[in-house]
Amino acid sequence: MTKRLRRCAAMFAALGAPMRLQLVRALLRAHPTGLVAGVLQEAVAIPASTLSHHLDALLKAELVEQTREGRFLRYRVADGALRDLLAFMLEECCTGAAVVPLSTLTARKR
Repeated sequence: MTKRLRRCAAMFAALGAPMRLQLVRALLRAHPTGLVAGVLQEAVAIPASTLSHHLDALLKAELVEQTREGRFLRYRVADGALRDLLAFMLEECCTGAAVVPLSTLTARKR
């Protein structure tokens, strides 16, 4: 098993929990600035301890980035990791189809 395969499996495992998927989607809506923990907690309406548990799993899977701003923690989607995960999934299914080049699906919007 390759390192990349293990990394992608860990990302999918982290995204497998409905609340974590909801958190990533909330952070995607706030991209690129992200959200501070309190605002994120209000957005998904869960206790702080539960939020912390789910964010730790997303951080460990490298799907989310955390920065400290004074006494606040800001969370952002690790867009590079999500792009890599998408590319990993599309590499095999799109190799024989010239209809949609993989580069157009994984290219960074500017």
